[in-house]
Amino acid sequence: MEKIQSVEAIEVAADGDELSSPWSSTVVLVKVTTTRGAVGWGEAPTTLMTHPVRTSVFEVGRFYEGVELERHAEALRRFEIYSFYRSRSMEATSALSAVDIACHDLVGRSVGAPISTLLGGAVRRSVRAYSNGWYSDCIEPEEFAAKARAMVRQGFTALKFDPFGAEYRSLSPAGLRAASARVRAVRRAVGPEVDLLIEYHGRFWPEAAIRAGRELDQYAPRFMEEPMIPEFNDALATFRREVRTPVALGERLLTPADFQSYLARGLVDILQPDITNSGGFTYGREIAGVAASFGAPVAYHNAFGPVQTAATLQIDAALPTFFLQESFEASWPVWKRSLVRGYSIDHGVFQIPTRPGLGIEVDEKAVDRFRSEIVDPIGPEPPWVIAGTWRRRSPRDSGRRVPRARRRSPPP
Repeated sequence: MEKIQSVEAIEVAADGDELSSPWSSTVVLVKVTTTRGAVGWGEAPTTLMTHPVRTSVFEVGRFYEGVELERHAEALRRFEIYSFYRSRSMEATSALSAVDIACHDLVGRSVGAPISTLLGGAVRRSVRAYSNGWYSDCIEPEEFAAKARAMVRQGFTALKFDPFGAEYRSLSPAGLRAASARVRAVRRAVGPEVDLLIEYHGRFWPEAAIRAGRELDQYAPRFMEEPMIPEFNDALATFRREVRTPVALGERLLTPADFQSYLARGLVDILQPDITNSGGFTYGREIAGVAASFGAPVAYHNAFGPVQTAATLQIDAALPTFFLQESFEASWPVWKRSLVRGYSIDHGVFQIPTRPGLGIEVDEKAVDRFRSEIVDPIGPEPPWVIAGTWRRRSPRDSGRRVPRARRRSPPP
């Protein structure tokens, strides 16, 4: 029987001059190889946890290596038993997710079917995308408006953006006026037919989040994402009573039970799981079932790399309550695009791959070329923002990535 022989975490980054936000400048790929030499790929998130996730992949891999490929779910369930903090450790669930994705890629390839078939069958062949990452270096309302028009010209009918600049926890009157002016400018630029999605990045105290929600309601956004600091999410019940716009969240929820709890307590309207930290396809099926049981729309979070996109598209194909799909592809640097072939986005629509497994081919030469040991940067902006929106970059930095720490490994 074909067995899992090795599980390897590979960090990929580029040291060139191409622009990329801090959180998207590194990709963590997971390569699972079988005793027959077959290879499957997964991906894990980064965002100031690149090296901890790589270490967690090693821990997870110990449970998979030597296991028959067709019984890989047994390794996942055994890891559940041993990993005492798994339900609250994004490092553990991210590593587990990446390995699970890679195993499904291998199984799909072995039977000659896309993963959507393994999930019960595709109910759609394409999905509407919303663009994110398009507003780098935008501070003034007219800058947001100009870039928003450019994305609509590319065919996107939905745009997500964070209008809050460097406001954090509290929200000053001037900060709220500035955010409102930016959203107003985008709405006027693209008209009423384009969906606007407001990203809060989970940064405000409840009172500030509610004030912002009341103000931005007037621009008819399709949803407001992560309005408040996650520790205070119980206050989302009040937010939903006082703000008309639906609430979306989920990228920081790790288990199917987390999603069920938020829905049952009336804290969320639209779910945004991330397949690379919420258990891959194995838990993804359960999350989809939870969403369907509540009739909750699902818009998968998808902010990292191309293997994540390919995996997300496979689960989108089978989702009973699919809503929208996040896409950063239009804002990626060339090096990241070079890693994978096999899926496409055109005029704001993803075509879902139908080839076996993830339906993609990873360019291992490109992966080797961009292998890295870089630690996550500590730059002038937090790693979760779009570059140049928290603090405008100087002209000499225009078109260049945020400076990184030197190549080095973390201390043992």
